[in-house]
Amino acid sequence: MPRRSSVSDLTRGIYLLWGHHPGPGRSGLTVPAIVAAGIEIADADGLDAVSMRKVADRLDVGAMSLYGHVPGKDELTALMVDSVLGELYEDGVETAVRVGDWRSAMKFVAERNWALHRRHPWLLDIRASRPNLGPNISRKYETELRPLEGIGLSDVEMDAALTLVLGHVSGVARAHRSMSRAQADSGMSDAEWWSVVAPVLEQVMTDENLPLSARVGGAVGARFDAAQDSEHALAFGLDTILDGIEARIAARRG
Repeated sequence: MPRRSSVSDLTRGIYLLWGHHPGPGRSGLTVPAIVAAGIEIADADGLDAVSMRKVADRLDVGAMSLYGHVPGKDELTALMVDSVLGELYEDGVETAVRVGDWRSAMKFVAERNWALHRRHPWLLDIRASRPNLGPNISRKYETELRPLEGIGLSDVEMDAALTLVLGHVSGVARAHRSMSRAQADSGMSDAEWWSVVAPVLEQVMTDENLPLSARVGGAVGARFDAAQDSEHALAFGLDTILDGIEARIAARRG
């Protein structure tokens, strides 16, 4: 069962996120070193592979010594997430605004988050329904809201619009990861898979009640040599979302 959080756990976790760390122990162990080791393990083997014991082994210290710095895996995971979010916008919260108009800026935001998910796919396995309000996630939120300021959305709509864009990115990233795993497990690229599947489908999909499935599926396969293409899905979905936001603003002004 998941550990029930107490008020003191939540408070300590927030202080940890904002840099209130215990001093180094006799071994020189620090919170940043623990977090870096956790990220290395997650990048290599996934979030489920991260444990206090494995982090301790990587740092060549006893597992119990970690608990004086980080109370447990929940807090470690929160620290890991906040740490990698610091990679997004290293040149300040005005980064996205400087890109250009709000649509270009939101595409920039989507591209940065897409790249982050590619570098750290374990982020897609974070199941927390409440944000860990650390410094980098707070700066991320500020940075990504800036392009939406003053374009005609209310504060609540700005938050919803950003959530929609980021949800689309993470959804496509999750599908892309599944496709990558399928390639690795089968030993076949998408093009190799399609070259086997397509001729067979032409033979078996003769049901006259499936004309659209055959035509559209065939068109997608011919275009991408696969059943789907992540980059196209990302761009198409993002344009559609931004078109919708723009139409909403235009309708209100009209």
